[in-house]
Amino acid sequence: MLPVLFWQEAYGKMDTLPALAAKLAAGTTTSRDLIEECLARAGDAKGEGARVFTSIAADKARAAADGMDRLRKAGAAPSAFAGIPLGIKDLFDIAGEVTTAGSRVLAANPPAQADAVAVARLRAAGFVFVGRTNMTEFAYSGLGMNAHFGTPRNPYDRATGRIPGGSSSGAAVGVADGMFAAGLGTDTGGSCRIPAALCGIVGFKPTAQRVSRDGAVPLSTTLVSVGALA
Repeated sequence: MLPVLFWQEAYGKMDTLPALAAKLAAGTTTSRDLIEECLARAGDAKGEGARVFTSIAADKARAAADGMDRLRKAGAAPSAFAGIPLGIKDLFDIAGEVTTAGSRVLAANPPAQADAVAVARLRAAGFVFVGRTNMTEFAYSGLGMNAHFGTPRNPYDRATGRIPGGSSSGAAVGVADGMFAAGLGTDTGGSCRIPAALCGIVGFKPTAQRVSRDGAVPLSTTLVSVGALA
């Protein structure tokens, strides 16, 4: 129990999704408050934000949070989870943004014309996207290292700079450090589960093709699943 207690005190993970939904419903917090908390942690020069994210959409996140707060106040929130901060692995298309899959090779590609199906579903439910999260280049490793965007350091031993696990490294460290409540990731041979296990959170790989992979750069067309870290 001691490592778990130390972890919660030191790194300040956000509440679970149901707990955040309950607070939003009760009016004890707002989406804008949650987003500002996440952005503050992401922008802390002493933290891992620069390595957790490949890009942060601060203005869009604030605007989306304000929109969800207005809808909730009017009794028109699209789901119980509307307004909760989310990180999106840099493997998924987000309309108007370039999907680099953790690589510099794709940086010159045109922006995506539409959201990936999983991203579109989360947006429709009212989740607010904080930014695109770092990953192993093209998801090709379970270590979580990235020579282009940096390697997020495992919260258990920042001083040494231990690996976070991959390929969804930014999603795992971002959740562990409270930069968002949950991360959208992918898992072929452990890419959600490995970093979740190494960083003290939960990673889930659904049955392959249970969640649409349209709009995501696949490591394997037969084995990859769209999953979550929280």
